[in-house]
Amino acid sequence: MEQLEGDLDTLDRAIGERVRGLRVARGLTLEALADKSGVSRAMLSRIERGESNPTAQLLGRVCAGLDVTLSALFAETERAAAPLSRRADQALWRDPGSGYVRRVVTPPNCGAAADIVEVEFPPGASVTMESSRTPALDQQIVLLTGRMDITAGETTHRLEAGDCLYLHLGQPVSFHNPATKAAQYLVVVAQRALRS
Repeated sequence: MEQLEGDLDTLDRAIGERVRGLRVARGLTLEALADKSGVSRAMLSRIERGESNPTAQLLGRVCAGLDVTLSALFAETERAAAPLSRRADQALWRDPGSGYVRRVVTPPNCGAAADIVEVEFPPGASVTMESSRTPALDQQIVLLTGRMDITAGETTHRLEAGDCLYLHLGQPVSFHNPATKAAQYLVVVAQRALRS
């Protein structure tokens, strides 16, 4: 975790550059992204300049405005493609609001059909992620240890170790760890399979 704490300013700048790059690639002004995301122009500007340590909820709103997932925001576009992602080299990010830590497991730029993220979620913590406007994505959440309450729409699912929850992206999802110990889970985000 020392790598995570020591690189906070670098990580904030990288997030800002990624947000700016995605915004520009979509032809959006700061004002247009503010309108789409519900995040103020001033806050978006601070994020893009790396002057803000945004929470997962705030980044979720920005991602919804950009029509990307949080996984896409954290995708490592600068690293060379590699088929192997060693744990020591995997990008980490800590949400300053809830304290949860996400680790990008998928090898960078490998063209994988799915993104895999490992999450360590502190006891008692909660976070709500805005809905992605990317309609053709699904996610599966596999609880490795602990317990999690995950609410999608009006339905709350209690996950125990070994459980897997399938969700179609497109609605807000709330995560809560009701236990006194940290929970650990994998999130797999992939294109929705076409069914005939």
